[in-house]
Amino acid sequence: MTISLTPALRDKAFRWIADDVDVDSRAELQNVLANAMGGAPGATEELADRMAGPLEFGTAGLRGPVRAGPNGMNVAVVTRTTAGVATWLNGQGKSGGVVIVGRDARHGSEAFAKAVAEVLTAAKFQVKVLPGPLPTPVLAFAVKQLGAVAGIQITASHNPPADNGYKLYDETGAQIVPPADGQIEQAIEAAPAAVSVPREPGATTLGDELLDAYLAKVAALPRTAERTLKVAATALHGVGAETLGKAFELAGFVDLHQVSAQSTPDPDFPTVSFPNPEEPGATDLLLALASEVDADLAIALDPDADRCALGLRDRDGYWRMLRGDETGVLLGEHILSTLDAAVSPNPLVATTIVSSSMLGEIAKTHGAQYIETLTGFKWLARSGENLVFAYEEALGVCVNPDFVRDKDGIAASVLACGFVAALKAAGKSPLDVLDELAVRHGVYVTDQVSLRVTDLSVRSRLMDGLRATPPAALAGTGVDLEDLMPDADVLRLRGEGLRVVVRPSGTEPKLKAYLQVIEPVAEAAGLARSRAAAKNRLAAVRDELEQLLTEA
Repeated sequence: MTISLTPALRDKAFRWIADDVDVDSRAELQNVLANAMGGAPGATEELADRMAGPLEFGTAGLRGPVRAGPNGMNVAVVTRTTAGVATWLNGQGKSGGVVIVGRDARHGSEAFAKAVAEVLTAAKFQVKVLPGPLPTPVLAFAVKQLGAVAGIQITASHNPPADNGYKLYDETGAQIVPPADGQIEQAIEAAPAAVSVPREPGATTLGDELLDAYLAKVAALPRTAERTLKVAATALHGVGAETLGKAFELAGFVDLHQVSAQSTPDPDFPTVSFPNPEEPGATDLLLALASEVDADLAIALDPDADRCALGLRDRDGYWRMLRGDETGVLLGEHILSTLDAAVSPNPLVATTIVSSSMLGEIAKTHGAQYIETLTGFKWLARSGENLVFAYEEALGVCVNPDFVRDKDGIAASVLACGFVAALKAAGKSPLDVLDELAVRHGVYVTDQVSLRVTDLSVRSRLMDGLRATPPAALAGTGVDLEDLMPDADVLRLRGEGLRVVVRPSGTEPKLKAYLQVIEPVAEAAGLARSRAAAKNRLAAVRDELEQLLTEA
């Protein structure tokens, strides 16, 4: 649809340009405005989109395309956001406290981190900046290690190359939760124009001792003595390669082969269309390297290294990446089976309502507590003081909650290497452990259905329709509807050996349904039959659910 340049839109753009603090951003928006005033095709639509902001500040902070205007990530937006964060911290009684600032290597990250540090310094906080682009878990570690009142990481994690973001941690070292996000958003709205926000240099740049302390703790994570293991790994053009290499060397895993074409931070992510280990094709170079060097384990980090995906050679000789739920139950079993009860009495493990519930059965076997939370590590990190392990199906794993209260791809990688090395020494593989877990607890298979919408009201209509007329059965199994968390807009359908959780995505224009099927295994000899039955049943549930959502 073609729109015309209204005086209101033109004047709004002029005001933003006048108040911008970045020369390049001013010139960029001036060019867009000039094109719109000159009637260039699509220019007015682009201008309207850029001025449609501000970016919404949620529990994940900010995330959006790097571009000029209030509806983008730029120095002006970051400046006003940080002014709002400073106001919120003052209101929480945290005035003058230590704030840690970190960043990744995406477009704009260095300038954004500088703006954050200068705004907070002017607001009289003690600002300590990480020395260069580093993994997000190092920032989370620094908050607790240095007794900070907050931490801010400039990163867009595994978003497309055009994006950047702003992630906020509170004094617990975990990401913020409501009502903090709403309070901060109000403070941002009340902040002055960027040009009027005070900025001062003077932040302290931390030395190597902070990273060294983190690496020392990570290197001590393996529960076994074996270190003979050949590993192929990729950082997907992010900031994890160097830190991963140091962690492996310190932990004693010296046979590490990294994908050279993806080891140097590159904000354009030239070898992948989407820098997310879950995306098809993202790990092709990794799996090719794993096959070439005859590795025992493949590891993919996402660009800010807080997520970790594991890959194995299947019994048919082909390499594949494990699903997040497979990694989760493997590491959960490993941690619970190697815990020192004297050190970790009454341990707790946690996952989310959309992840495999097998972790709960594993916890029962080991006499551990188990809890399910809403999606997101901001909730998992707060699941309990005795937390020893948490994971979510989207490749987030926390194996070290005592010093990083968030997902940590570096730590998970090192622990996984110890686990796989011990199995190798015993003549086994993680596939054998997956088989043992299936025989003990049943075959758990999971999948996801995502419906992308262009009109967000469609998501609400679909959720309301499911509430009003839920299906009586799926794939021949009777199901009951639970309005699991009305405030969070989450529905769950349950039947015998069947679970479907439906919710709107918090970060994308999608309605997501998370599927789980459980098939019992009578004896080890019947495992293959149970797996086939579970797979067929899951496919049937998926087909019926896709039809249900598209026809609604």
